[in-house]
Amino acid sequence: MRMATILRVVMIVCLIGICAPSWADIYGYEDENGILHFTNCPRDPQFKIYIQNQMEKGGEIALPSAGSASCIPADNNYDSLISKVSEKYQMDFALVKAIIRAESGFNPIAVSRKGAKGLMQLMPATASRVNVSNPFNPEENVEGGVRHFKYLLSVFNNDVRLSLAAYNAGEDIVSKLGAIPPYRETTDYVRKVLYFYQLNKGQEVVLSQ
Repeated sequence: MRMATILRVVMIVCLIGICAPSWADIYGYEDENGILHFTNCPRDPQFKIYIQNQMEKGGEIALPSAGSASCIPADNNYDSLISKVSEKYQMDFALVKAIIRAESGFNPIAVSRKGAKGLMQLMPATASRVNVSNPFNPEENVEGGVRHFKYLLSVFNNDVRLSLAAYNAGEDIVSKLGAIPPYRETTDYVRKVLYFYQLNKGQEVVLSQ
């Protein structure tokens, strides 16, 4: 790595360290153009742990409460839509919003490397199954995503953890195992959604390692 790049990395990490709360980890990745990205609030699986700085108590990781200055997005532009669709399908608003935050960070034009699109990151086959013709349309995407998750809840007897795992890794593998698949991406995803869910409900969160 060239010296200029090294210096840039050090400066960025230092700036993030100043702005970030003391509990936060720093995540980073280098894109295909060689551009370095850093954040204390990763919303994309490309980000990997870069600097770890967690406060540990008795083997547990104490995460910030809902009232703290953490990386809670200030963007509530979709609350009305989420509320409307959640009420229609008798879903928990806080849970739906947590899924959207984990999936896309509230970016309606997000596209993953695997081709998942929109706020709830619908794969083409899933979008077709739930009659979503334009996954970049927030109304269609949230409607389709909530319908799909509601279906998964019915398949897994309202087990939220298994349903979240199926949303991320696929229904078949979760049905086959009868448990959350041992994939790092999936286990991290379930943990992240549940954490956001508790924040949305205004509860303190302490997750075991």
